[in-house]
Amino acid sequence: MKYSLKRALPAAIALSLGMTALPAAAYEAGDWVVRARVISVSPDEDSSAISASAVPGAVAGSGVSVDNDVVPELDFTYMLDPHWGLELILATSSHDADANGTLTALGNIADAKVLPPTLTLQYHFLPKSNIRPYAGVGINYTYFYDESVEDVLDAPGASVDFDDSWGLAAQVGVDVDINKDWFVNFDVKYIDISTEATFKNTTLGTVTADVDIDPWVFGIGIGTTF
Repeated sequence: MKYSLKRALPAAIALSLGMTALPAAAYEAGDWVVRARVISVSPDEDSSAISASAVPGAVAGSGVSVDNDVVPELDFTYMLDPHWGLELILATSSHDADANGTLTALGNIADAKVLPPTLTLQYHFLPKSNIRPYAGVGINYTYFYDESVEDVLDAPGASVDFDDSWGLAAQVGVDVDINKDWFVNFDVKYIDISTEATFKNTTLGTVTADVDIDPWVFGIGIGTTF
């Protein structure tokens, strides 16, 4: 899914060049732009070595990987003027965390759901065109919930907590008109998410790891303006 969405963006833009004769769904100050997307959340993670109270010091060569998820997303953009807009991104995804490197044998060590509301300030380059590219930067807050300890680490009374995260976000995208009321949207975001995972009462005692999740988020969807 990750790579198919990467290929879809330039291909769709090229195919849409013949649509410029359509009436444009031009953006004006005070407009609300609503988009519904399917997104692929693809972590570009990096982690510290895993530390466990049952093992002296951090386990050299160990780490944590985080899997992808594909989920729906809804976002709302308020246009401050024809070029500038504020977008609030709403979605939640679920991810497995796996031990890797020298601790690969532990397999899946945790599951967690992620709620990462993200606010970006967007600049729309061609607000009156049928093809409206934009870029944005902003801030993300990530809340982790429904965390659980899995497989080999699980034991009676075991628990895991992922620290919430504040970070920066960046995006690029384009809206391509279908008609005067609806458009197709393609969007790519990079979100800075860092957390510390703390496991308690596991089969290895207290276990900790710092993880930079830093996902790329590839989206495709439809939108309208009112």
